[in-house]
Amino acid sequence: MPILHALRPYLLILTRQGKAGKALTIEAISSFAGGTVGAVLLVFFAPALASVALLFHSSEYFALMVVGLSAIAAFAGSGQVTKALLMTIVGLALATVGEGAQFNMPRFTMGMMDLQSGIGFITLAMAMFAIPETLFLVLDPDRSGKAGSKQSEITDLRITKEEAKKITPVIGRQSLQGFLIGVMPGAGATIASFLGYAVERNIASEEERKEFGKGSVKGLAAPESANNAACTGSFVPLLTLGIPGSGTTAILLGALIALNVSPGPRLMQDQPEIFWSVIISMYIGNVVLLILNLPLIPYIAKVLTVPRTFLLPFILFFTLMGAYIGQNNATELLFLVGLGVAATILRFASFPLAPLLIGFILGPMLEDNFSRATQLYDGVGFIWERPMTAVLLCVAILLIVLPAMRSRAAAKKQAKG
Repeated sequence: MPILHALRPYLLILTRQGKAGKALTIEAISSFAGGTVGAVLLVFFAPALASVALLFHSSEYFALMVVGLSAIAAFAGSGQVTKALLMTIVGLALATVGEGAQFNMPRFTMGMMDLQSGIGFITLAMAMFAIPETLFLVLDPDRSGKAGSKQSEITDLRITKEEAKKITPVIGRQSLQGFLIGVMPGAGATIASFLGYAVERNIASEEERKEFGKGSVKGLAAPESANNAACTGSFVPLLTLGIPGSGTTAILLGALIALNVSPGPRLMQDQPEIFWSVIISMYIGNVVLLILNLPLIPYIAKVLTVPRTFLLPFILFFTLMGAYIGQNNATELLFLVGLGVAATILRFASFPLAPLLIGFILGPMLEDNFSRATQLYDGVGFIWERPMTAVLLCVAILLIVLPAMRSRAAAKKQAKG
């Protein structure tokens, strides 16, 4: 939602210039356009990929899960590759708690009956995001901002024809690029946003390039349209392959599994009403969001004037209540608080939390498919007996090695400089 994106640096620059209303209008239009292009491309890409995915067996699915996990490292950003891999491994480790897929025996439960069914997904998701965000705002008050500042006032919402001409080609390019990036498992909307901004800055003229970082409308439209298109694109691997392309789709995957819906290549054939309902609802959501955003921006923005310290107790209350109701078990509250404190420490240390959640989601599927493949082929012979599996595993290795080599080369260059 554009209002909540006001913490982004490129939006804050226009806000400080007294153009908050114009900035939010550009952001709302870019979000709608990016989501619309993404939804249209999703209609064409998803069925094609689903038909190819039907040829996959357990061994290919195992390799796909490995690719999805390794891609997290590839798109983790500069200096974040090792941290992203560590968090993915932690997520995989947490997924092993409870009964195993092959022997149906409890493992790593430390003698606790409540852990025999594993760690609850809802508990872990809220521990990774809700608790750290709340504690982060308490321990780092500078993030909360000051209420009643002039920057919170929303005035002019209109954009000029010249500005519309500037942002139109930008929205088109970045919607397409953002969708393609979103299709890649593990890439996510954040990477699409940064790449969108970087590409537009590099292809801009010398005069326009000077405006980037100082309130350029192109610099605002590019990441916003790429962001929404990538969010839509991440549904392609989710719906057709069962691989979450981002932290958000990982949460949605957990919700679908909880409702006994298994995303994958058979979803389009077995439950087409769910497949197409997701796509249609995404586009309807984009339309409703645009209709609500533009007239309600001045009123919704008044939330920014409420000190966040007043909101934190309510956030904590509903988080704890949700964890208890989800599992109907008081022990889940202890897990929630413990994991939440650990996640807060990791966040202060600049560890990305989304890879942990994706590792936790993909872990059981990775284990199930590996177990099934080893039983069918009496060992790990499926790796070289099935060419597609070998190719996918090679891709996974490249996605881990290349970013690591790039980071190492950049560190050496910086040390010499």
